[in-house]
Amino acid sequence: MKNIKKYSIICCLFLFTILKAQDFHLSLYDAAPLFLNPAMTGLVDGKMRLHAHYRNQWSAVAHKPFTTALVSFDIPKGKWGFGGQVSNMRAGYGNYNVFQALGSVSYAVPIDKNKYHNLSLGAQIGFTQKRIEYQIFTFDNQWSGLDGGSFDKSISNNENFNRGTQFQEAVNFGALYFYGKHQSRINPFAGFSAFNLTRPKETFFGSDNRLPIRMYTHLGVRVNVSELLYFIPKVLIYNQTNIIQQTYAIDGAYFFKGEKFYALAGYVHRIKDASVAYIGFKKDNYIFKMGYDFNTSTLRGTSKSRGAYEISLTWLGKKAKNQDVKNCPRL
Repeated sequence: MKNIKKYSIICCLFLFTILKAQDFHLSLYDAAPLFLNPAMTGLVDGKMRLHAHYRNQWSAVAHKPFTTALVSFDIPKGKWGFGGQVSNMRAGYGNYNVFQALGSVSYAVPIDKNKYHNLSLGAQIGFTQKRIEYQIFTFDNQWSGLDGGSFDKSISNNENFNRGTQFQEAVNFGALYFYGKHQSRINPFAGFSAFNLTRPKETFFGSDNRLPIRMYTHLGVRVNVSELLYFIPKVLIYNQTNIIQQTYAIDGAYFFKGEKFYALAGYVHRIKDASVAYIGFKKDNYIFKMGYDFNTSTLRGTSKSRGAYEISLTWLGKKAKNQDVKNCPRL
């Protein structure tokens, strides 16, 4: 009976994830610029940017934790930005796996004569592969009472799985405004991005289930307190079908002149979901962040507030002298 309960819980969690139809997310969302908004492609103070990201979630409650890993690169070329991103998510007992590869392009132009106010438009196109190993699952009709009772996978499960792998097209769009004057006390920015624009078919059973469009609205302002200290209060609103998730955050950084590096710290709060604290540093061409999610949802009694840990690493290639590079103050 313990095994029956165990697998029933796993199946319920799996179905709940499908019914909510929510794409995976990151807590350090803007550390991965191409994940947040295609319009951020190439908006970097350097000749190129490489980024790696990893997230491990629900190890406190799941038989297998949910993991997310991605790598991306982008380069500025005049008013254009070019890049790409590869990501992989794995979740649950059946090794549900989502692999995605995207090409990304943006075009950024100043909208005032001083070139302080800037607008960038971006797009991404690629594919997504989704796979599940349904052979791993056991079903109630496979229960055998022999030898004290156990599941016998040689017994037909009577389920009609048409396939365990599917491919989808991926088309995304984004827009970003930012005030890029370096000497300014404040640098506001605001962006909007939409994913799954073609609403590709998503099913392992041959039905006409369509993947909902996912939308991000993000905005904030960099407040330069002094040459050594700045803060960035920011907001992210996530929409997908009937799901609306609000995230409020603040970043802070202090420059240590002697050691020549920025100490980074921040706090992120997702309403009715998680509180996230992170620390990091920026030195030379490297930016490192490490965060932890404290679960605040209705699951916190079971998880004991343990949620996820997340790390990100960014490398910025040095720009050539006299090169005019677009730079979003957020980055």
